[in-house]
Amino acid sequence: MKKIVGNKKRMVKVGIGLLLLPLCFIAGIYFISFLLGPPKLDIEQNTVLLSTDGEVIGVESGLENRAWISLDEMAPEVIEATLLTEDQHFFEHNGFDFKRIAGAVLQNIRSMSLKEGASTLTQQYARNLYLTHEKTWIRKIKEAFYTVRLEMFYSKDEILEGYLNTIYYGHGAYGIEAASNYFFDKPASDLTLAESAMLAAVPKGPSYYSPLNDAENAKQRQTQILTTMYEEDAITETQYQDALAMKLVYAGEEEEDEEKIGPYLQDAALNEVAAILELDPEEIRSGGYEIYTTMQVERQKALERELMQTLHTAGEIDAGVMAMDPTNGAIRALAGGTDYRESPFNRATQAKRMPGSTFKPFLYYAALENGYTPTTMLMSKPTTFELADGEVYQPSNFNGYYAGEPITLAQAIALSDNVYAVKTNMALGAEQLVETARKFGFSGKLPAVPSLALGTATVSVEEMVAGYAMLANGGREVEGYTVERIVDRNGKTVFEREKEQDQQVLDEQSAFILTHLLTGIFDRELNGYMPVTGSPIADQLTRIYAGKSGTTASDSWMIGYSPSLVTGVWIGYDDNRDLPVGVSSFAKNIWAGFMEKAHAGLPQEKFDVPDGVVGVPVDPDTGKRATPFCGSSRVMYFEEGNEPIAYCSMHDVERGDEQGGGLGIFERWFELFF
Repeated sequence: MKKIVGNKKRMVKVGIGLLLLPLCFIAGIYFISFLLGPPKLDIEQNTVLLSTDGEVIGVESGLENRAWISLDEMAPEVIEATLLTEDQHFFEHNGFDFKRIAGAVLQNIRSMSLKEGASTLTQQYARNLYLTHEKTWIRKIKEAFYTVRLEMFYSKDEILEGYLNTIYYGHGAYGIEAASNYFFDKPASDLTLAESAMLAAVPKGPSYYSPLNDAENAKQRQTQILTTMYEEDAITETQYQDALAMKLVYAGEEEEDEEKIGPYLQDAALNEVAAILELDPEEIRSGGYEIYTTMQVERQKALERELMQTLHTAGEIDAGVMAMDPTNGAIRALAGGTDYRESPFNRATQAKRMPGSTFKPFLYYAALENGYTPTTMLMSKPTTFELADGEVYQPSNFNGYYAGEPITLAQAIALSDNVYAVKTNMALGAEQLVETARKFGFSGKLPAVPSLALGTATVSVEEMVAGYAMLANGGREVEGYTVERIVDRNGKTVFEREKEQDQQVLDEQSAFILTHLLTGIFDRELNGYMPVTGSPIADQLTRIYAGKSGTTASDSWMIGYSPSLVTGVWIGYDDNRDLPVGVSSFAKNIWAGFMEKAHAGLPQEKFDVPDGVVGVPVDPDTGKRATPFCGSSRVMYFEEGNEPIAYCSMHDVERGDEQGGGLGIFERWFELFF
């Protein structure tokens, strides 16, 4: 008898122990979960790029398309359909639906597998955030820990919002907003009941139930969900019948890649953000950032239209264009090619090409710093230069044209006289040009040879534009950028560009004098042995610009600026083939068309004359002060004390000879006015 009683006691103890064991296990899970604290809810999210006026210009999703929205931004129908389909007792349980779990466990024991599931929304959310979808006991134990922690530290609304923003709907779309846009080309807030039920059907088997993959399966499951909603009094009979009858139109089937606005600038901005935050570019694309770029949308669109209109029949000729604000370096428009989808290679920032005569302004800045003035005269005729190593170098002018007489620096720039440039480079010493180019920000290889004056080194459009920007802003250091501000997924500003006092690198007076000399390429008063190089586009321009064109056998350039915008244009073949005849005008036409549209409606600007600089009317032929008898004249600027004193008498002599007065006429005119 005692033995029987003892056995019963042992059995009771074992029973109590078996009962307490799972309770202790559950208590342990909750205790450890409490100690671990709330799990992070960081997930991949789409990164949004915005223009200067806050317009969304691009959405980057990395390898996955994600967009986070609040519950208030979701159609109530899609929330209800999801809850009734996936977890009807979501607001009643604490993370686990034990009745469903018990049924699933029994089924799995019978089949000796883990095929049957009874996951709540919280469990699915935990799996989406932290775990793989492999069916193992270890994964399920981890899932239990994360589920408890989510329920312990976050509200039901936070969990539901997170679930609806992370669940996979197929076709690379994660979350209800991405799915709504992919399937129906509309935000989740605008989903109808029929559309909501269809999307709620997909997560159970994104490949099997996607209406784009299997319309019949998808329709059957949508009908099942609508029926459940009707039976649970979530919708009326009329709503039920209308939703069943509604024919859905899908965007995903017919969706074509829309043209991005400024895709090259967007890429540059993403790379810049990666460098600023010291992250991999892919982490930026899927990091949920808001990136406020420097792009001005209207200017970007104008640039792309100009490229299309000018180069649409040019075959394989490509382009690189950049427009920069010289006051701060903000890149307002950028095109790294004519077709981003065909080639995302950025020819404005990555390609290195010979700039030709557009490199001459850096030489002439050095010349102005070493005693040259706009009226410095050098002979323009075929010239052979003997170099230190005994070799000879003979540059030539365009089409073999020469003045055959001395010309001024002003005219040499306007006509792009190559002999004048090489003479100047050799007079200064080739190392002087290299040192000066370094001041303008060039860091690549620059051979100290006579031909460097003619742009034989390779540089990028970005370097050239930044160099010209220093002339436009009066000689201050400038560095191009595409990002103004970065906001993380939590709404915190993690980077904001500060306005810094730019360092004065160039002499302000020389920078202004050179800028004014560069306006001469559009001034026909400087026509000489050939028209000024800007003649073909001069009539298109409605305001004062400074600029310079340049050509090599395989490159065509035009770079120019107003006080508020610098734009550089390069065109050519990627494989350095020679350009066809007539193509060299394309760069000028693109530049002129864009600059005029970029400045449309803006007030006229002028380049401010710095202290210590004076302007006097000069006869372009003689380089002396102009008189009323000169056939042409142009105001030229000089550092005070370096302006010409003598007046032109050549045209006075011609006028006097005709009237029999000789020099007396000029003398009488001089006495009258001075």
